[in-house]
Amino acid sequence: MAQPPATSPAADSAKRWRDLKKRALSAAVLGPGAVLCIWLGAVPWTALMTVAIALLTWEWVRLCGLRSRAWPGVAVPAAVFVACALSVFGLTVPALACLFAGFLGTWIGAPRLRRRTPPPPSLWLAAGVLYIGIAGIALIELRHDNDAGRGNVLFLFLVVWASDIGAYLVGRLIGGPKLAPAISPGKTWSGAAGGLLSSMGIGWLAADWLAPGNPDVAKVLIVAALLGIATQLGDLLESAVKRHFKVKDSSMLIPGHGGLLDRLDGLLAAAPVAALLAFGVGYGVPLWR
Repeated sequence: MAQPPATSPAADSAKRWRDLKKRALSAAVLGPGAVLCIWLGAVPWTALMTVAIALLTWEWVRLCGLRSRAWPGVAVPAAVFVACALSVFGLTVPALACLFAGFLGTWIGAPRLRRRTPPPPSLWLAAGVLYIGIAGIALIELRHDNDAGRGNVLFLFLVVWASDIGAYLVGRLIGGPKLAPAISPGKTWSGAAGGLLSSMGIGWLAADWLAPGNPDVAKVLIVAALLGIATQLGDLLESAVKRHFKVKDSSMLIPGHGGLLDRLDGLLAAAPVAALLAFGVGYGVPLWR
């Protein structure tokens, strides 16, 4: 079998920086839109989340190798949408119950779809209900706290973005030992450290900007570190899922990034952590206090 031609280090470097330019352009287009919706209020934010959840569930169904017109391809987004709609009205417990019902229904029911050989991966389909649904509920609930919601979601986004950018840049510039070569060969320990330090540094600056008044630095750094770690674990989880299904990207929706699942993998993992922290400190209080 013919081997693919080897590329020179200079060519690899040029390709990496072209990829970075695509990423930067996509972020420059999508980032301000997300921040604007966060700033304007719960209604624009919920509208944005509706679109995002629709695209995320579509990508997940495709990732599992199922056409969206097959009934599990409808059941997965339906369960997530109903759960998120309940959370808009503050019905968090019924929303979570809906997610678990959707999870069980898809897991048990999908194998009965006999037109496909082999049958669809029911557990993976069902896992998407929880994976996307819990994150969607968390993001909606965070912003619907009218007193602290704007600051909490902005803080979360800034920390997640800092983790992603820091890990990418430091990993590319320094390299070194691989973090999890069996899951994601491109990730390094230096990148993980860079992402963690970036999330803590930006979290500290963001806390002082969003809620001036001498915040407890130790608490801010701990909260930012937890969110940064969750972000990187979410990234690894998404890499493991794609490796399982033998795909490079969840879709080609965003130039330089792939799909929304590729772009929001860290946020999907960090959002439930942020929601739990916000619940712990209480309504109307910044989650890092």
